[in-house]
Amino acid sequence: MADSRIEAILALRGDGRSAVGRDRIALLEAVASQGSITKAAQAVGLSYKAAWDALNAINNLLPRPAVSAQAGGKHGGGAVVTDDGMALIAAFRMLEDRFARAAALLS
Repeated sequence: MADSRIEAILALRGDGRSAVGRDRIALLEAVASQGSITKAAQAVGLSYKAAWDALNAINNLLPRPAVSAQAGGKHGGGAVVTDDGMALIAAFRMLEDRFARAAALLS
């Protein structure tokens, strides 16, 4: 018999912009832990360009940026997840957990 497990998939989207789902939230979490877009991209298996584009999509979804980046140079650059970015992560993970529990009830 085939696996009858139901999975709930959550994505946030505004005004026709790119959706922010599990993969982009994982990237945001990696930026928070790594302090760098380059290191975060490596951690989640993306190119720097793909990570940059994904983070821009997240920043464009919110009224204020989720990630603040500082260009490199002599002392190196870095990136931080803002308070709004941390709130997005927390809200997404809470909703994802609730969706998973609802899907489990249907399975």
